[in-house]
Amino acid sequence: MDEIDRKILDTLQSDARISHQDLGDRVGLSASPCARRVKRLEADGYITGYSARIDEAKMGYGFSVFVSVRLDKQVDRRLQEFESNIRGLSEVVDCWLMTGSFDYLLRVAVTDLNEFENFLTGRLTKIAGVASLESSIPIRRVKNARGRLY
Repeated sequence: MDEIDRKILDTLQSDARISHQDLGDRVGLSASPCARRVKRLEADGYITGYSARIDEAKMGYGFSVFVSVRLDKQVDRRLQEFESNIRGLSEVVDCWLMTGSFDYLLRVAVTDLNEFENFLTGRLTKIAGVASLESSIPIRRVKNARGRLY
């Protein structure tokens, strides 16, 4: 990983649809060596995929809630069951296994407080092993960074 690789990654994070020619121009390479570097970065796992960033609010899901979840037991089977259930809930857009007083941190994207209440009482609390929950409603996003390169 050298400085040119980092510049390639930085550029692709802001515009993954850029041509190899334009990408090469930005990082100081011709198109062919630039394409080879991108392929290597993909093969080595630095680039894990390409996607479009979607505006959740425009899709109707502009209400986010962070939910901390504590399970009744921290054993492998219980963790696996919980994670399997969470993967099936479209409202949960991020899920992190945590250290500290809670086991998981979720970010839930819904239309409004009413939908969140229905999700919470009708789906999340019904998952076996959920012992307690704590919800926090964000006021505004202060930073939305891409992957760290430096």
